[in-house]
Amino acid sequence: MKVKTYILLFLRVAAGWHFLYEGIIKLLQPEWSSEAYLRGSFGFLSGFFHWLGSDPGMVQVIDFLNVWGMILLGTGLFIGLFIRISAISGILLLLLYYFAYPPFGSPYFGLSPEGHYWIISRNLIEILVLGVVYLFPVREFSIEKFIGFFRKKSEPDNVDDESHDGETNNRREMLKGLATLPFLGGLILGSISRSSSLDPDALSGATIALNKFDISDLNGELPKGKLGNLEISRLILGCNLIGGWSHSRDLHYVGQLFRQYNNEKKIIETLSIAEQAGINLTNMVNQFYPILNKYKAMTGSEMLSICQVHLDMEGGDKMKFIKEAMDMGATSMYIQGAVGDNLVQDGQMDLIQESLEFMRDQGYLAGMGAHSIQVPIACEAAGIKPDYYFKTMHHDKYWSAHPREFREEFSVDRERSLDHNKFHDNIFDVFPEQTVEVFNQIDVPLFGFKVLAGGAIEPEDGFRYAFENGADFICVGMFDFQIVEDVNLVIGILNKDLNRSRPWKA
Repeated sequence: MKVKTYILLFLRVAAGWHFLYEGIIKLLQPEWSSEAYLRGSFGFLSGFFHWLGSDPGMVQVIDFLNVWGMILLGTGLFIGLFIRISAISGILLLLLYYFAYPPFGSPYFGLSPEGHYWIISRNLIEILVLGVVYLFPVREFSIEKFIGFFRKKSEPDNVDDESHDGETNNRREMLKGLATLPFLGGLILGSISRSSSLDPDALSGATIALNKFDISDLNGELPKGKLGNLEISRLILGCNLIGGWSHSRDLHYVGQLFRQYNNEKKIIETLSIAEQAGINLTNMVNQFYPILNKYKAMTGSEMLSICQVHLDMEGGDKMKFIKEAMDMGATSMYIQGAVGDNLVQDGQMDLIQESLEFMRDQGYLAGMGAHSIQVPIACEAAGIKPDYYFKTMHHDKYWSAHPREFREEFSVDRERSLDHNKFHDNIFDVFPEQTVEVFNQIDVPLFGFKVLAGGAIEPEDGFRYAFENGADFICVGMFDFQIVEDVNLVIGILNKDLNRSRPWKA
């Protein structure tokens, strides 16, 4: 065979295996669904795809057609059976993928789990490959060649068919038509053995397949509470692990390790797992909204966000960062904990009131963050009523907590001391009993955060402590592999009798 023939043969077989492998992986992972992919579509055909994804029955039909369409056309291309029919079917399928998320004409064009595109995407490239296969359907090493051998043998007087140019009536040429079958069998067996550890490719959707973290392991539905007109899961997703803020004391490499693990793809997977597990609110900072918005655009996610905002104390517009959070799609905002500590310590209660009123005037629930219990005490004394508090909340019964007699207010997230009797990134609710006592007198919802003291407290212990001592919601930074377990812990704790004296405020 000529080099050109080998190249065309490789294109046919490679494209076939790509489709076939994706179909097999999706078939072996029953949790896969095209629903999020369809509902997240954008572009001029998005209404059509949203309609397809809006009906569960329709989604099941589409899933069936998608999986088996890929398997059948992939098999046809790989073994060389109905080559042109398979090629044109693949082109039509890829066109649907291309226009579901067109890399043009949208503020979200080019968004993909694997990179950025503009007009030319991997789907378009594969469409061009299949176009070549359709125009030049090489039948070397194909079932069509094998069938053609017997057809000619049964019709010895038939003249050569140009579509089977080069075929000869000998055993070697006949066996060449079957050459792809053993390769196909080996590849299929290999793909099945690895299916438990591999995700469906982005070819047919941005739906994230859950491997080791099976949503079917959930023990029920995650309870929710009302915050204003929002219904929020009692457990919300923190963002410190995404940013590498590990609070790992003197283990300096841990922050970098967090950032290396939580790359963009892993963050998107983590958000997807959290949402499927029942978590519908994530804590955010302004710098992470691009990736959250990318995830929402790709998947049609309805994840809410609560943004911890700073005040621009050096620029001319102190509300600058609050406005940025609004522009990026925050559901609610609260003054960040360290900022709240500084404002109270400096006596800037008027600026706190001004900031909260500015958020409310724009139609947002406005919260107050704090590490120090003096923040809510000062706000209550000044008649400042945020819509909720976001306060550190954990006990101090763990090894790295320094002695109570050496603790100081307004020391959290300040200078880290080498003196083990002072703050060294080790404690975030300096006087836990006072936190409980003060919030028993405050009639607004409470988000407890740092409930595990930066990983020093076991989750079940920290979660139970926070809920029993007045938290209405808890904010927890979680890796993807921790989410299902943590959700189950919260479900178990809240579905049993709690030793809780503070009434639920949300």
